[in-house]
Amino acid sequence: MGTFNSGLYIVSTPIGNLDDITLRSLEVFKKSDIILCEDTRRSLKLLNHYKIKKKLISYHKFNEHKKLQNIIEYLNEGKILTLISDAGTPVLSDPGLLLIKKCIEKGINIFPMPGPSAITTAVSVSGFEDKFLFYGFLPKTENDLLKTINKLKDIDFSLVFFIPGIKINFYLKFFKENFLDRDILIAREISKMHETFYREKISEIKLFKTEPKGELTVVLSKIYINNKLLTNAEIVKQANNYLKKYSMKDVVELIAKKEKISKKKIYDICLKIKNDKKNN
Repeated sequence: MGTFNSGLYIVSTPIGNLDDITLRSLEVFKKSDIILCEDTRRSLKLLNHYKIKKKLISYHKFNEHKKLQNIIEYLNEGKILTLISDAGTPVLSDPGLLLIKKCIEKGINIFPMPGPSAITTAVSVSGFEDKFLFYGFLPKTENDLLKTINKLKDIDFSLVFFIPGIKINFYLKFFKENFLDRDILIAREISKMHETFYREKISEIKLFKTEPKGELTVVLSKIYINNKLLTNAEIVKQANNYLKKYSMKDVVELIAKKEKISKKKIYDICLKIKNDKKNN
């Protein structure tokens, strides 16, 4: 399969089905002196499947600073080291960036090995535009999440996130409030026996009665421009919802921009809603 020079190899591993690995990646495993992996138990399943025995070193976000110097020393000795994550392409929302930066700084060879990625796999079957922004894991707290969403909601590309299944309903509530003009794809168990794709408009998707297990890859479409003229009742419904959270000025700006409706018309509707509430 060829000669492998000393240095750091960034190898993509299957995101589900263990047969989704390249022949070249298997050769790198066989030639490696050391394989760096997040969870040695997960990586052993892959290596045992292909009857490969190698020295494994646990390398994850909690110990990457501590182990960095020893790893650089191994590389300086001319060894072949491979970095893998539990699944998919390393470094993308996984540990490894610190090590790669240090290798660049020290002039150590880095070799990327193309392979599986949940990001591109989900986007490829989404049916959405192929210009996309990969964000990764969203913040866990409401305040930080809202700050992030405010930066992302006007970006007119597809958006890709990794979301723990047990947190999907938490994030869907925020998506329904802030990404109404988009469609959504939720990819679960990609390439596994129970592979499932949920496709819906964000405005219409329902929360999960039972939150799915594992990690989900979620793709939002680019902003959908609604060319249909809204009825007064539909504008009133939108205005009512937004006025619960925002000032009248912000609501007028928001709906006018989103629906291409005159600000005066929206202002009059908002004013009527306010007056009706006062009189009731």
